[in-house]
Amino acid sequence: MITHRYPFFLMTLAALSMLVACSAKDKRHKKTNSNADYRTASMHGSGLRNADIALPNSLSGVAGVSHSRGRTTMPYIAMTYDDGPHPQNTPRLLDMLRQRNIRATFYVIGRSVNMYPHIVRRIVAEGHEIGNHTWTHRNLTTLSDASVRQEMNSTRDAIIAACGVKPRTMRPPYGALRQSQRAWIYKEYAYPTILWNVDPQDWKRPGVSVVASRIINHTRNGSIVLAHDLHKPTVDAMPATLDGLLRRGFKFVTVSQLLALNPPVNMVQAPTSPLPPSSPPMMPIAVSVVR
Repeated sequence: MITHRYPFFLMTLAALSMLVACSAKDKRHKKTNSNADYRTASMHGSGLRNADIALPNSLSGVAGVSHSRGRTTMPYIAMTYDDGPHPQNTPRLLDMLRQRNIRATFYVIGRSVNMYPHIVRRIVAEGHEIGNHTWTHRNLTTLSDASVRQEMNSTRDAIIAACGVKPRTMRPPYGALRQSQRAWIYKEYAYPTILWNVDPQDWKRPGVSVVASRIINHTRNGSIVLAHDLHKPTVDAMPATLDGLLRRGFKFVTVSQLLALNPPVNMVQAPTSPLPPSSPPMMPIAVSVVR
């Protein structure tokens, strides 16, 4: 009977021989079966794209100091994003919008504009609209007129310094603004107050799928949709949200473009019977849309 003096060495040598044989066998079978349960996430969006839209954006003929939606029967909507720019969330959102050829409106905080002017420049360069959302995001109903002016002026100046564009509309933080304040802001700055008629309450962070479904299910022709690029989960919800709206046939425009679609100012009809000689002539009354 032959015995080996180095059994551990022989066992190691045998294991190495098996590995070499297996490796040679694997090289003869390069093709592997695909895993049907896994797909790499697309780096180029869903392929859905907003139509190229050339609409006027002049607010000169738009009636009303306050608007919560556009008065149109056509499938145009405005996506709006508040409280930015944010250094990570806003550029990521801009990528999503660019992939889908969507133009949106950003209501920016003045002090954030000062911190991230390059993001504001990108927003404007890619065809989006910029709106005034105050300097410090305070409840304007608690401030004096002088303090409100300071909030408006500081933010306007920061936006102009960052991108060379003057904001054309404003949105009050929390949607809180007295009717008298809306009136004098409109008179002094020519800013219509822009509110909304679709609010997913994304600031409560209800979950990505909830934000998407709330927006998709409640959006109608002429809707102004509120969202916040300040919050990461909101931006996470945007691919499904935007694609869902595109599949339903909606077309995305800026707030100014949406309001420019409003029909002419409604006129009060004169009575069919002649007015008494002593009565003053009936004057047209502009109807403002107030939330």
